[in-house]
Amino acid sequence: MTAPHIVPPGSTIGILGGGQLGRMTAMAAARLGYRCRVYAPDEHAIAGDVAAGHVRGAYDDAPALRRFADQVDVITYEFENVPEAAVATCLERKPVRPGVKPIHVAQHRLREKEFFASLGIGTADYQPVRSEAELAAATVLPGILKTCREGYDGKGQARVTDRPSLAAAWEKLGRRECILEALVDFRCEVSAIVARGLDGSMRCFPIGLNDHRDGILRTTTVPADLPADVLTTAERCGLALARGLDLVGLVALEMFATHDGRVLANEMAPRPHNSGHWTIDACATSQFEQLVRAICGLPLGAVDIVAPSRMENLIGAEANDWPRYLADPSARLHLYGKASARPGRKMGHVTFVQPAASGRPSTT
Repeated sequence: MTAPHIVPPGSTIGILGGGQLGRMTAMAAARLGYRCRVYAPDEHAIAGDVAAGHVRGAYDDAPALRRFADQVDVITYEFENVPEAAVATCLERKPVRPGVKPIHVAQHRLREKEFFASLGIGTADYQPVRSEAELAAATVLPGILKTCREGYDGKGQARVTDRPSLAAAWEKLGRRECILEALVDFRCEVSAIVARGLDGSMRCFPIGLNDHRDGILRTTTVPADLPADVLTTAERCGLALARGLDLVGLVALEMFATHDGRVLANEMAPRPHNSGHWTIDACATSQFEQLVRAICGLPLGAVDIVAPSRMENLIGAEANDWPRYLADPSARLHLYGKASARPGRKMGHVTFVQPAASGRPSTT
């Protein structure tokens, strides 16, 4: 007989959020025989296009959330800004994995930094800026001033060099609760994506080497051509984070690798991550299948690299180049089905895969 905590194939997975991460999760779930139902406030949700159903509702509509939870067997979320109260409401009816704690940490940048520190994970120097007094006392300059809540892909932040620019930036950000982070002299940016199952087992995907432009991830390359000690430290930080969160699901940790050999955590996301999209085409198990395995209590999949790869985001009108990518035998094109392109909007991605013969397994 199936163990009580196992959610077997044929069951229904609920996804809070209707974007591309939910879309790719639903596609991976279908491959394993699961149905997905999407809950999102949008009239049209691209995740709903590939799911068994789309329930339209607000995240503060507790009765609608309960009705949604009654239609599924287990629930996850595809973005970390789902209100904690919405997750708690769903938990009244069904398991929600990863649950409340990971988004509680991820939704507040100061809380996130303090959590990293509690786990012994290094970060850049930082200070809170929540009042005139803390603004006057700030010494972490030059730095990046960020709102503690919300903000992604470079939004909700400003680079500051001195006290006048800091005061101006805080004013421009609405005098909101902020965190001032020191600039880091880094050689590159990396990310670790870790899956943790119901039984506590963990798998870390091979570390990705990331390139950001204008605050948006542009490319991820795997394997990362970095010293072994940097890769080992990055993996150790990712595993410590997943364990510290008592997480069931996925968590991504973005980090800076510095010129002096340190690895410093930047931010986390308790969900599939843009820097893990390469896994769909070039890893033994994709990050989306791994999420499904984890939240349903299935054995975690292997994370060996099938072939070296480089994932490139298609931003705005770049997705119009789809004929060129389809004509390239090394390219694997993924378009998200969004109705309109606009500057800064992720419309899809393409993964360039090298011949499988040149691949090498990960060390995880």
